[in-house]
Amino acid sequence: MSVNISSDGPLDRAFAILDFVATQIKAVTAADIAKNLELPLPTAHRLISNLESRGLLQRAAGTKRFVVGNNLVVLAGKTIGSAFRTARRHAVLQNVAAEIGEQCEIGIVRNTAVVYVDSVRVKAPQSLQFDPGHSAPLYCTSTGKIYLSMLPVKTREKLVRELHLEQHTDQTITDPEALLQVLEETRKNGWARTNEEFVKGVVGCAVPILAPGGILIACLGVSVPVARVSFDDLQHFREPLARAAKLLSETILETNSEFAADEDE
Repeated sequence: MSVNISSDGPLDRAFAILDFVATQIKAVTAADIAKNLELPLPTAHRLISNLESRGLLQRAAGTKRFVVGNNLVVLAGKTIGSAFRTARRHAVLQNVAAEIGEQCEIGIVRNTAVVYVDSVRVKAPQSLQFDPGHSAPLYCTSTGKIYLSMLPVKTREKLVRELHLEQHTDQTITDPEALLQVLEETRKNGWARTNEEFVKGVVGCAVPILAPGGILIACLGVSVPVARVSFDDLQHFREPLARAAKLLSETILETNSEFAADEDE
């Protein structure tokens, strides 16, 4: 299916290329891009070359096909992080943390790691705390499990087999097949849990924050000492987290004027 570009400027075309590549499941060729965006092939090649030189696009390993570049992934992560650092969204996080009575955090995925962009602590820290800027591995965090579970099956399997599954605790899942099974269960259940897999004595869970169309933007999670909440009892957090995630999903695409109003409060 071709996509018409509403404006003919170079910047409009560049953004259209990035948007097209970012929405594809598989790597695409320059010819694919030119055909779908109704661009002359030489124009597509020139724009792709410029985007590639800036790290916004990159070639899939061993091919002439293109995927989003690392710099675009980092920029997307920063943009999402900034979008969540508003008074209104932080208030949602504060409210759910108060309801649950535990630290809650918002995490995104950047360069195969989970990065936390906001958190609220309601009790004195007793163990690991996921503060803004803190990062953690994909495979042994609830946010990472949700991200991996929502990937297309082949992409998920490929990435899991490429990850270095380091043993952080005796509960860390380091067998790719076992991890893939957990991720499939996560996909079916719509939420994720971790059982002392990253830090001994810490359990946690997370739910997805989705954009329209079911696209994963970030995850809302809770981390708690197992001495206070058991792994099985994490299920009690699912409903309040899901309600808060829905509120965050509804506000994430607000207009710039609404962002400004948040900051003025």
